[in-house]
Amino acid sequence: SRMGEVKLLFPNATRINRGNNRVDELISSCKESEFTDVVVVQETRGEPDGIVVCHLPLGPTAFFTLSGAVMRHDIEGGAAPMSEAYPHIILNNFNTELGKRIGNVLKCLFPVPRPDTRRIVTFSNDNDFISFRHHMYSKTGKDDVTLHEVGPRFEMRLYQLRLGTLDQKDAENEYVLRPYQNTAARRQLL
Repeated sequence: SRMGEVKLLFPNATRINRGNNRVDELISSCKESEFTDVVVVQETRGEPDGIVVCHLPLGPTAFFTLSGAVMRHDIEGGAAPMSEAYPHIILNNFNTELGKRIGNVLKCLFPVPRPDTRRIVTFSNDNDFISFRHHMYSKTGKDDVTLHEVGPRFEMRLYQLRLGTLDQKDAENEYVLRPYQNTAARRQLL
């Protein structure tokens, strides 16, 4: 399943079907279980279209739209086998204060890897759209490396950053996307 793939991305993740659980109950039980983060994937008609990353116990909470998702079984030529190793994280082009903060939110989803791990997760920011890619690499010579896409892959766009946790509806917004900022002279936000 699609959600099974998301669970495999994050080492030490536990999948919980939200079902009829209220958000505040979910966050409360995750805090009690000493989870470091809650990732909520939102779907419309079976297609993932949003992801929320809530850092516990105090926040922040980042809200992203999700688009262009290509699952492992849809990758051309077949996906490389999935490794359970903690991945190296590449954060590309997160240069502003907001960008650094979002990079930190994303980086914190993954434990520190062993130096010799061959698994790589990339978050690459281009014009405030974040491309997610997942690879394994193999050494093919003394100085040569080959990348093998593991998948899934998708694009994310930040539309809100809230200071508190997901259950705190009155938490202060640190950032909210205003679509009308999309002018030619618009500055890079991330």
